[in-house]
Amino acid sequence: KHKFRIVHFLILCACSYQDWHQNGVPCQSTFPVMSYQNSPAPNSGLSAQDNTNTSYSSSTVPMITQTDSRDKWSKKMDFLLSVIGFAVDLGNVWRFPYVCYQNGGGAFLIPYTLMAIFGGVPLFYMELALGQFHRTGAISIWKRICPIFKGIGFAICIINLYVAFYYNTIIAWALYYFYSSFTSTLPWTNCNNLWNTENCTNYFGQSNITWTNYSRSPAEEFYMRNVLEIYMSSGLCSVGGIRWQLLLCLFLIFTIVYFSLWKGVKTSGKVVWVTATLPYVVLFILLIRGATLPGAWRGVVFYLKPNWEKLLETTVWVDAAAQIFFSLGPGFGVLLALSSYNPFTNNCYRDAIVTSLVNCLTSFLSGFVIFTVLGYMAEMRNVEVEDVAKDKGPSLLFITYPEAIANMVGSTFFAIIFFLMMITLGLDSTFGGLEAVITAVMDEYPHHLSKRRELFVLVLVIICFLGALSTLTNGGAYVVKLLEEFGAGCSIIAVVFLEAIAVSWFYGIQRFCNDIKSMLGFAPGIFWKVCWVAISPAFLAYIIISFLLDQPPLVLFDYKYPDWSITVGYIIGASSFIWIPVYMVYKLVWTPGSMKQVRHYLNINNTYYFNKY
Repeated sequence: KHKFRIVHFLILCACSYQDWHQNGVPCQSTFPVMSYQNSPAPNSGLSAQDNTNTSYSSSTVPMITQTDSRDKWSKKMDFLLSVIGFAVDLGNVWRFPYVCYQNGGGAFLIPYTLMAIFGGVPLFYMELALGQFHRTGAISIWKRICPIFKGIGFAICIINLYVAFYYNTIIAWALYYFYSSFTSTLPWTNCNNLWNTENCTNYFGQSNITWTNYSRSPAEEFYMRNVLEIYMSSGLCSVGGIRWQLLLCLFLIFTIVYFSLWKGVKTSGKVVWVTATLPYVVLFILLIRGATLPGAWRGVVFYLKPNWEKLLETTVWVDAAAQIFFSLGPGFGVLLALSSYNPFTNNCYRDAIVTSLVNCLTSFLSGFVIFTVLGYMAEMRNVEVEDVAKDKGPSLLFITYPEAIANMVGSTFFAIIFFLMMITLGLDSTFGGLEAVITAVMDEYPHHLSKRRELFVLVLVIICFLGALSTLTNGGAYVVKLLEEFGAGCSIIAVVFLEAIAVSWFYGIQRFCNDIKSMLGFAPGIFWKVCWVAISPAFLAYIIISFLLDQPPLVLFDYKYPDWSITVGYIIGASSFIWIPVYMVYKLVWTPGSMKQVRHYLNINNTYYFNKY
């Protein structure tokens, strides 16, 4: 008993217990300190095995005193644009349109909307509220929520590193296309280039052209044989050498990233005014141009024509849940980090609704931008839209769409703005992902890093650059696909599932709602409580189980990934998630006292220990 009381006293030695309890004088610390009106002091904290925590009442609202040492957004719009820029990424352009037409067209909007309302938006709102209230990153926040789950923070940082390894390579591909577009005739317009083969077939402006299974468009050969040079690699066993052109592009991308993040939200908040708004200008320009193309209506009909029978298929609902989850992006620690720089009384509820709505509408708008062009290509090839729309993922952005652009009037202009849009969409997401890591690590080790942000960001960028080198080889596209599937696939969903459980069940839904009430002046309604406690965790569990039960063979182009590479993928996925049970075991082993005392110590009911209640 006395041992735990001494520990308890040392933690609170910075301030007078009597003054704090009776007069509400807060301790001077680096995080918000809370006191309660009409709330008694807790009884002996860790030491009492039979005591119940009486320091918390479900009707008590915390009174907050904050320090001014933490950075803040210069303007509210800096924050909103940063969140929108992170949520709206390349996946909104290449994934949503494909998933929509594949799963019933307009009928898909029903499960998509339901999954957004009951799963995606509540999780989005939860992370914004957590970050704003606790004002700390993804690692140290668990000291205040439920310490035994601190491994979630480490897992999030590792997942963000894996994403940085491959995602910035895709941006480097876009930069290569952007540079190649500054010509009067786009290099993927015809078959008269050094990299073209006898299978190259240009059907635009030609008559009596027969398209066979062996035919390859100029845009496809430009991407495969000039940008990637993937024909020089036999697979993951022999990825070949590094493409120096892509190496230079990646270096330029990370240079932009570094100078956007090195000073914190003061600099990144200004950069997003360009990177987050420019894509919408370009999208509207491309939408207007696409709508004027012959055959555009065929693409729109194909995109939105409802197939109601699809709603009876389980895979449609799984795809809807996965699409909204990866689109909004809870679980990556980005929302925690960005909202932690908000004023305490900022209306994060309104922010969650507005940014989620913008994200979903952007995905829907992107579908029109893509499918008006696909309809045009089907008209030119004299085939069905379905035959043109078979490409998905990066192939849609680097083969199908550039091919259509190359045969428009003003092709150079449209190519330049299209790939500039892709670069800015990608950069925003990179800013968010790396800021999540920076905020998490610096908040966890403030004494070592608080004055060395520029150096730490430089080291982090160098690590990401070195980790991406394998994706710049001739077979780098195979590595990108492997990291995309396993580095941030099922593992990030499992992390968010545990996060939702820890907040709703361990921290306590009533306590969490009171935290929100202290910030906004009103508590969340019954809808949000039910979603956080039951529906959202069930939504995540549904995705996890579906992924585990239905795992199609991993294929890229004509290359089927060997079994050993799938094993490597599982190891990559486990390397991040494993930190959660490892930290749990570490905490249980190294925390002194009996098992019951340890359990009481690790339980969030002992919030008085953390100067919170």
